[in-house]
Amino acid sequence: MESLNRMAIELVDEALEYAEELNVGGYDLENEATVLDFGVEFDGGVEAGLLLTEIQTAGMATPSHDLGEIDGTPIPFVELTTDQPALSLLCSQKAGWEMVTEDFEGLGSGPARALVAEEEEFRRVGYTDAFDLTALAVETDELPPESAAEQVADLAEVEPSSVFLLAYRSASLVGSITNAARAAELATFRLSELGYDPLDIVSATGRAPVAPVAEDEQTAIARTNDAIAYGGRAHLTVREDADVFDDVPSTVADDHGRPFGEIFDDLDWEFGEVPADLFAPGMVTIDVLGGPTYVHGETDEELLADSFEL
Repeated sequence: MESLNRMAIELVDEALEYAEELNVGGYDLENEATVLDFGVEFDGGVEAGLLLTEIQTAGMATPSHDLGEIDGTPIPFVELTTDQPALSLLCSQKAGWEMVTEDFEGLGSGPARALVAEEEEFRRVGYTDAFDLTALAVETDELPPESAAEQVADLAEVEPSSVFLLAYRSASLVGSITNAARAAELATFRLSELGYDPLDIVSATGRAPVAPVAEDEQTAIARTNDAIAYGGRAHLTVREDADVFDDVPSTVADDHGRPFGEIFDDLDWEFGEVPADLFAPGMVTIDVLGGPTYVHGETDEELLADSFEL
């Protein structure tokens, strides 16, 4: 298998080449790491969000964007499809890097995780990457400093000059696009967490609405999670039948039916306290090759309309 980071860096080069057209900015830190601003001080946009999604999935998934409808209101949707869900979604796109340094906090996703490969997903999939350049998308409300790049370099065992940090706010168009693109990833992750072998997931497609850009990070985080849990749909094609498929959608959660903003407020915005089964698309179809097709869950357009303030 080709290196995830090698494939992602080719797309990073594209972002640097077309930075002006994408409404993003790039610059080097003093330690020679590169920061690409996809939505902190720069506006970014739809195309920037789709390209960043490709980078997050190491070029092994295809995102697209079209206009749909929620509760009678035209709303854009993002759809993502991959025939390598274990690698592109679990080993790359998953937001599994909790970045905390003395002067910075952010949430990282992308192929840099595969150079460290210490999360449970990598043991399940049996994959570890090796490459001398790496990219990490960082969801943050400030631009990453040198300490962020040094953390990535140390853990990934590369030089700081080989690190590319792609930063964006949750409350940005890129934030809304890339988070909407996670429906397939969250369904795949949820099924894997239920004990299903991720290597038996042959193909994954997810679709979710693009949340309107909020005026603050907390509202944006709540809206983008609502977009998946109440507006997200996923289709998985798998090899083996199992008795856990009905537990994949967010509808199994006790708190399902409550907007994420309300749930976060009750938990004082301690993300680790949110029940894991809420982080999944609202409706999931699982198609067993040569076997039955299961459909579980439902979406809730009325709740989404309230969350999006439509």
